[in-house]
Amino acid sequence: MTRFVVVPQWQGSPAARAMLLVDGAEAIAGDLPRAATARVEVPAEAGEALETGVRRFSALSRVADALTAELATGGEPALVVGGDCGVAVPAIAHAAARHRNLAVVWFDAHGDLHTPATSPSGAFGGMALRAAYESGPVPGSGAVTADRVVLVGARDLDPAEAAYLAVSDIRGVPADAIGDGAAVAAAVAATGADAVYIHVDLDVLDPAELTGVTQPMPFGATLGELTAAIAAVRRTAPLVGASIAGFAPASPAAAVDDLGTILRVVGALA
Repeated sequence: MTRFVVVPQWQGSPAARAMLLVDGAEAIAGDLPRAATARVEVPAEAGEALETGVRRFSALSRVADALTAELATGGEPALVVGGDCGVAVPAIAHAAARHRNLAVVWFDAHGDLHTPATSPSGAFGGMALRAAYESGPVPGSGAVTADRVVLVGARDLDPAEAAYLAVSDIRGVPADAIGDGAAVAAAVAATGADAVYIHVDLDVLDPAELTGVTQPMPFGATLGELTAAIAAVRRTAPLVGASIAGFAPASPAAAVDDLGTILRVVGALA
């Protein structure tokens, strides 16, 4: 049975409305089975960079350590509910420690491929995918290799990210190719992995499907395309961990409007 770990982290987000991510994580948590759900406490303070080049690093590091400890308490696959995308980094490291040939499928409208040196904001959310396979200051960084990463649905890349992606070993599937999931599954199969971790930033969806994200981008996936792609990936390799992030409802009423869509994604991952 899937267990759920709720991590209402906001410190990795570059958005002015980052605190809404706390409300989003709590809204999702309210519809999860209580007996199967654990929480990781997130400090209220923003935190300090501590000369790492990562904004709010001290808070992010504390949360990463706490999430790692929580994941170590159970053996079954966990679905981590953020918060910002940074929550995926220690969760990927946890899965990679148990599955040497792990692939990471990262559904996101953005690349999250910056480093502290290239990021215009210093926000860790914009570095999270890069940190999954490249060593960095945040705990859990560098757990997998770039050739086992599949970026799906990205359509808003900074120039530095686009230039890097063109020469990297990452496999990419654009939003208009998600379709029934066949292209995503083929990209996963090409990695040679025997287990998979899936991360979903909800802004991979088209704004017509879901409004409560901090940086909505047009021409995204439909809910049906996203859930079909997740199912196709799960038929390709066992799912050994997952995370969902980026829900930032503007109000409690807006949260209710989006929760049906989000719970469909949660169901696909669980």
